[in-house]
Amino acid sequence: MDSMSMRGAMHKRHTVRRYTDKAIPGEIMEQLYRRIDDNNKKYDLAIRFMADDTNAFNAAVKLVLAKGVRNYFILAGKDAPDLDERLGYSSADLMLYAQTLGLNTWWVGGTFNRKKVSGMVPDAKVIGVVVVGYGAVQGVPHKTKKPEEVSSYGGERPVWFRSGVDAALLAPTALAKQAFFIRGEGRTVSITCDNGIFSGADKGLVKYHFEMGAGRENFEWI
Repeated sequence: MDSMSMRGAMHKRHTVRRYTDKAIPGEIMEQLYRRIDDNNKKYDLAIRFMADDTNAFNAAVKLVLAKGVRNYFILAGKDAPDLDERLGYSSADLMLYAQTLGLNTWWVGGTFNRKKVSGMVPDAKVIGVVVVGYGAVQGVPHKTKKPEEVSSYGGERPVWFRSGVDAALLAPTALAKQAFFIRGEGRTVSITCDNGIFSGADKGLVKYHFEMGAGRENFEWI
C-alpha cells in the first residue's frame, strides 16, 4: 500500500464503536493477516487477529457501547520496557491500513474483557484491542488541541514539522487526552507522553502519525 493512500486514511479514519453484521471478505482478511505478520516480525510482537469472535467485551459493554463487534486485533507481545510503544506504533499502521481497505476501527485500552482476551495469547502481555469491521457509521473527527499546545520548535517551523504535528493530532490517544508534546530543533525531534498507563501506547501511535505527516526522510528521532 503506497504512503499516499495511508496519508489519506489518516484524515478518513475516526473511532467507530457500532458495527454492521457484514462479514469481512476472505481476500481482505488475508491482507490483514499479512500486514499483522509483517508487523509482528518487524517489531517482535505477538499481535493476533480474532475473526468472527464476540469475546472482546462483556455483555454489558456490548449492550451499551460496543455493538456488533466481532473482529479485532489483540495487541500483545513479550513484556519489555518499550513493548507498549511498539504496539502503539504497529496498531497505528494496522488501523490506517484497514481504513485503506474500506474498514473502520476502534482502539480500546480499558473497556475490553482483559481476562478473557489475555487468555487467548498465553505468555504475552496484552495492552488493548483494536476493533475492526464495517461500521454502522463512519465516525466523526475527534476534538483536537491546537498545534502550539502540543509542540514547540527552535526557530521558524519548517513545513515538514508543521505537517507532522498536524498528523500527530489525528492519532487516537487513550481517553482522547492528547497528552503528548513534540519538540523539534533542526532535523531532530523528540516526543514525550504523560497519560498514565497509556503513555507508551500513545507515544507509539503519535510517532507513527508524525512520521506519516512529516516524512521520515526529513528528521531524526532523539
